Amino acid sequence: MRRFSQRNSLVTLSEINITPLLDLAFVLLIIFVITTPLLEQSLSVSLAKGGEPTAKFDPNNVKTVEITSAGIFALDRMRMSPTDIERRLVATFRSNPNLIVAIRADKDGKNEYLYDIINRCQRNGITKFSLRTEPNR
Repeated sequence: MRRFSQRNSLVTLSEINITPLLDLAFVLLIIFVITTPLLEQSLSVSLAKGGEPTAKFDPNNVKTVEITSAGIFALDRMRMSPTDIERRLVATFRSNPNLIVAIRADKDGKNEYLYDIINRCQRNGITKFSLRTEPNR
């Protein structure tokens, strides 16, 4: 009979080391916590103070228009002209009559930019708006 002197090298590990897995999970959590607020807003807009929304609505029906104090417009985080915004909103409204236009206008901006978007929507039959404000603390 033959004896094996290196019997320990043939033994398989029956435990799994989860430390690297936990390290990876924490790193991913930190990355998501840091990047999520950056994805929420595309333009730097200082909103007026206001209350909380009273009604809940389907987020699939909402298109967000952002307006800076300098008159820069964005639709769903993409910068574009008011004419392009109007065209896209009208196309969306034709396919979804429950469209709600959420407007995030800078509190220090001119009201004419806000009125321009509202007039463009109303000319095309879009009458549901949500003017975004900073919640009371």
